[in-house]
Amino acid sequence: MKKIGIFLEDRFIDEEIIYYRSRFPEAGIQVDFLTRLWGEPRLTFKGLDLGMEISVDKSFEELDDRLMGEYAAFIMPAGYVADRLRYSEKADDIAPAVDFMRRAMLDKDIVKGIICHSAWIFDPIPDSIKGRRITCCNNIIGSVKNTGAIFVDEDFHQDGDLFSARTGGHFAGFAERIIKLIL
Repeated sequence: MKKIGIFLEDRFIDEEIIYYRSRFPEAGIQVDFLTRLWGEPRLTFKGLDLGMEISVDKSFEELDDRLMGEYAAFIMPAGYVADRLRYSEKADDIAPAVDFMRRAMLDKDIVKGIICHSAWIFDPIPDSIKGRRITCCNNIIGSVKNTGAIFVDEDFHQDGDLFSARTGGHFAGFAERIIKLIL
């Protein structure tokens, strides 16, 4: 069975996560929600619009390169997930989620899905996305261009192993295209 890792943090878009939680398993794909657990066995996060709560007990920090390779795709969802996961205790340190995405970008066999604001995860690691073509929501086009990525004015765009969608409202089409890419 194929497996997708979906990052989670507070202020996710409820409808997007609800859709992923049902649609990927319908397609025969296992969904693992991943986060930084901060030494806790489980953390609960709250959605942005509906206040839905989801508990996560899997940490991306435990995935070495071998375990990372067991996943067909990683999705950084819309909302403020990427922004919150960019937090680092020291101002000049790279956050663990950012480092994870840097490592994931090196494995061309894993699909990386970014949607809406989630391209923020690449701000601290511009070399990971420099020269890649992506779409994103209009309010972060400057951030995307500052990483050296090339903004594409489309609702969906695939650049090899990197698949992007313009807004959080595009989550259903985004998920359907991810499914086709990994099955």
